[in-house]
Amino acid sequence: MTDSTIFDKIINKEIPADVVYEDELALAFKDINPQAPFHVLVIPKQRIATINDVNEQNSHLIGHLYAVAAKLAKEHGFAEDGYRAVINCNEHGGQTVYHLHLHLLAGKPMGWPPYQDTKKGLI
Repeated sequence: MTDSTIFDKIINKEIPADVVYEDELALAFKDINPQAPFHVLVIPKQRIATINDVNEQNSHLIGHLYAVAAKLAKEHGFAEDGYRAVINCNEHGGQTVYHLHLHLLAGKPMGWPPYQDTKKGLI
């Protein structure tokens, strides 16, 4: 892999994060720019740059990220009301850190579509 990402540094405890969950495969921590009252990032400890880099050898990690998200939603009381769990991919998908991460957002109703450009209509 190339240079380490901010998430590698969080995994290695080189920089602090507000960790809400950790196991041998994943780490979850509060987003520093929350887009909902509850917004955490769930990341695999093994770096996978984007969804495009998921393969047979690492695909089990994706399922694990969603299992962690469901566990956190239950523990924090959002499972019944609902929540959003999303993984962005590459620039047009909104990915800014190239270490795959699942956004878990909850605590308010989520609209759909998530983005609307008022000049062009729905995106």
